[in-house]
Amino acid sequence: MKKIHSVLVAAACGLWIGAAHADIKVGFTAPLSGPAGAIGQDQYDGFMLAIERLQGRLGGQSAAVLKEDDQLKPEVGLQAARKLIEKEKVDVLVGLGYTNVFMAMAPLVTQSGVVAIGTNAGPQAVAGAGCKANIFAMTGQNDGPSEAMGMYAQQKRYDRTFLLAPNYQAGKEMLAGFKRHYKGSVADEVYPPLNQSDFSAEIAQIQAARPDALFIFLPGGMGINFIKQMKQAGLLGRVPVMSVFTVDGTTLPALKQQAEGVLAGAMWDAASDGKEAAEFKQAFAARYKRIPSLYAAVGYDAGNLLNVAIARLNGNVSDKVAFAAAVKAAGSEFRSVRGAFRFNTNNMPVQDYHVYQVVKAGTDVTMAQVATPVKAHPDSYHAQCSLK
Repeated sequence: MKKIHSVLVAAACGLWIGAAHADIKVGFTAPLSGPAGAIGQDQYDGFMLAIERLQGRLGGQSAAVLKEDDQLKPEVGLQAARKLIEKEKVDVLVGLGYTNVFMAMAPLVTQSGVVAIGTNAGPQAVAGAGCKANIFAMTGQNDGPSEAMGMYAQQKRYDRTFLLAPNYQAGKEMLAGFKRHYKGSVADEVYPPLNQSDFSAEIAQIQAARPDALFIFLPGGMGINFIKQMKQAGLLGRVPVMSVFTVDGTTLPALKQQAEGVLAGAMWDAASDGKEAAEFKQAFAARYKRIPSLYAAVGYDAGNLLNVAIARLNGNVSDKVAFAAAVKAAGSEFRSVRGAFRFNTNNMPVQDYHVYQVVKAGTDVTMAQVATPVKAHPDSYHAQCSLK
């Protein structure tokens, strides 16, 4: 009989106490410091909340979580993944950070066969011909929210849109997703360096281009700085601003009224309805004293997904191939805060994508759902994947 050793307290505190005795070892990596730190912390807090609500267990087995900060640096993320997989011998890797860090880890993860569940990035490279049986993207394929915003822009008949995203893989995928269904013209397409903080040059370009609308992907601190500088330049309210992973639960507390009117495409927000969403929001607010972001929701979903998958195997995750198959099947069985959810053949979610808008709420602001441009959306690369 397997030894049951609860590590709830250790998990809640982010410590390693009891990890050697746990039945299930989870390695968690994310950017936990710097401008993207809030995004990584929310994923971790959401994941840990799920485990706490499961009384420190996954699939009925005691669980320990070993946390590593990738610092948004691919080389640091790869070192963390190697440590967790080869030294700590974790059963599953969760998080995997931004797209650039995710892709740095991908060859090692593939070679190891360890089940990996990304709670932020969903790179094109592992959605199409490069899909892997043991790699899952819990958030969605990168293009999904951008495709929804492109459809929304088309519905609104914005003829000329200015596009702005960081100069790295995810930035290019986000803008490509927007253009896939948008039939208007692109006023300009600009890629500042990742983690740039001063956008005076880009705002001058926007003013000169005089577009009908603006589409941006500027995650974390980049989005906070850009929206504030747009407000100072007097452009917010004059040019419709559509965004993805920019104005959300991690940045709205810092932006407040400065973000009023900004649109955001996402698969979830605290404005979402549903029984599971309501229970999650209440539990998260009680535990962490703040409103959960979409990143926290995905982390929470990942914990509940693993709980169902490990229960399917009666806790025996030693067969990595069987474990990956159980995770895939659990995608259709666990109760997501997003509502209807399942994994496609390429291990990317099939889910709805919504449009939210920052609106007044008394003396404060909140997000309100204004549209659902796509429902049960399969990503645009699954047909290239050989998995079944």
